[in-house]
Amino acid sequence: MQAVDLAPPWPPNTTSPTKGPTLRLTRLRLNGFKSFVDPTDLVIHEGLTGVVGPNGCGKSNLLEALRWVMGENRSSAMRGASMDDVIFNGAASRSARHFAEVAITIDNTERLAPAGFNDADQIEIIRRITRDAGSAYRTNGKEVRARDVQMLFADASTGSHSPALVRQGQITELINAKPKARRMILEEAAGISGLYQRRHEAELRLSAAEVNLSRVDDVLEALAQQVSLLTRQAKQAARYREIGEDLRRAEGLLLYRRWREAEIVRVEADAGLRQRLSLAAQAEAAARSAGKSRVAAEDALPPRREDEAIAAAILQRLVLQRASVDEQETRAKTSVETVKGRIRQLSSDMDRETGLNRDAVDTIARLDWEIAQLLKASDGHDALLVTAAEAARDAATQLGYAEGTLSQATEDAARLAARHQSTQRLLADCRTTIDKAQADTARAVATAAAADQALLAAATAFAAAEAVQGSAADQAAGAEAALKAAEDARAATQSREAEARAARSSAEGEANAIRAEVAALARLVAREAQAGSQLLDRLVVEPGYEAALGAALTDDLRAPEVTGATRSGWTLLEQYDRPQPLPDGVAPLATHVGAPAVLDRRLAQTGLVAATQGAALQ
Repeated sequence: MQAVDLAPPWPPNTTSPTKGPTLRLTRLRLNGFKSFVDPTDLVIHEGLTGVVGPNGCGKSNLLEALRWVMGENRSSAMRGASMDDVIFNGAASRSARHFAEVAITIDNTERLAPAGFNDADQIEIIRRITRDAGSAYRTNGKEVRARDVQMLFADASTGSHSPALVRQGQITELINAKPKARRMILEEAAGISGLYQRRHEAELRLSAAEVNLSRVDDVLEALAQQVSLLTRQAKQAARYREIGEDLRRAEGLLLYRRWREAEIVRVEADAGLRQRLSLAAQAEAAARSAGKSRVAAEDALPPRREDEAIAAAILQRLVLQRASVDEQETRAKTSVETVKGRIRQLSSDMDRETGLNRDAVDTIARLDWEIAQLLKASDGHDALLVTAAEAARDAATQLGYAEGTLSQATEDAARLAARHQSTQRLLADCRTTIDKAQADTARAVATAAAADQALLAAATAFAAAEAVQGSAADQAAGAEAALKAAEDARAATQSREAEARAARSSAEGEANAIRAEVAALARLVAREAQAGSQLLDRLVVEPGYEAALGAALTDDLRAPEVTGATRSGWTLLEQYDRPQPLPDGVAPLATHVGAPAVLDRRLAQTGLVAATQGAALQ
């Protein structure tokens, strides 16, 4: 059995010049923290308060709950693998909890807490952890940071790592502690442990301020580079405008010259086009004449082509018949050769079977003789049967062997007889096939003779058709030659016409482009002629305010002053009935610029702002 001392680690309501303000714990409430599954309140009275119980009853859990609510974030200090292990994990009769909560109440009637927590007589600090979601702190119902809670207890010279919270085995550690650990105890006793925490935070803030200052220097350097770059770009823009005016003047002269040259080329192209059109008309007339001749020749050609097609069809049919007859003859000869080979094979098989039959007959005769000899030898030997028992057994053995041989010979004879019958049937079939093949050969020879005669007649007819076709082909060739010459002339004429049309189209395109450029140059010349009426030439600006005026009006100053509604430019409008005043601290630009009346409304709503006030006014 062990006892846990829960006496307050600081005297209640006491202060001293050598020790910081102290606060007094009054209540500790646990809900779902380790073994405290149900809400449990532990009231800490003045004086000595202790908890006594057997091992495993949860005494150490109270101390761990106190350290945990003070800001302990190490799971090893809570005797667990992760911080979620402080949540009740379930038992045989109780299900696991999803969260754990520890609340500590501090008496602050003397207002000894830091400024951020000194609004009430009681300070209730609650730390709640949800499984797989982390933990959060609340002070008197408001969410606070863990750092704020740690600083609250550090200012009171205590905390989760305070030596005043003595865990199991820590007495021995304090006795054997090194000077550094003992120094921590003395610092806490002196009430300066919170000063170290605040000094560390101040050092971190100073480091961040130094980093920010270095970044500001870098930004200023970059801005200086941008200013120099913009200055060079402004000079280049002014030079660009000067060069642009010279370039536009030179381009105008160049475009006028191109327009004159294109006009000359267009006139020449029109003349060439008219000439090509007359040539094309002549070529079309020649092509129509040649087309008529070709039509007449094509009208005379179809009958002759029809006769040629008929003769070619007859010839093709006869050639196919002859090829079919030749193929039948070849198949017949092949069949005859095949049948002859089978006859020769069957003859050799018959000779072999005859020899086997003869050998079988001789074997049967020899066995019959041996059986007769054995029967003859057994007569008159009954008296010597006892003495010849051994010879009888040998004879019986030989007899069994002879009977096996006889049975095998009988089977061979039957098999040979069956093969002989099959051979006789095959021979008869072969003879029938030979007779049929000979008949087919005779018919094929007769058909080939008839085909030769028909082929000869067809060749005669084909020769006559070729003669007729030759005369027609000569006439058609003459007509086609004339037609080809006419088509060549027509193609050449069309090619020249296409070239002339392309040249005319190109010339017209260039003429249109030059006309557009001339119109643009005319507008440009008119605009340059009105340059004297631009508002830019009528402005009087105080030195130093040119950049402000350029930023406010930019290229709008190049527009002229107009009076009608058909042109674009500045026109005189009435003043506002209720002009909108500029913000405080903004000076009007009109006081530094002398301008025509058409710009009064524009300049009245334009102001000058100092660079230091721009961001605030925006």
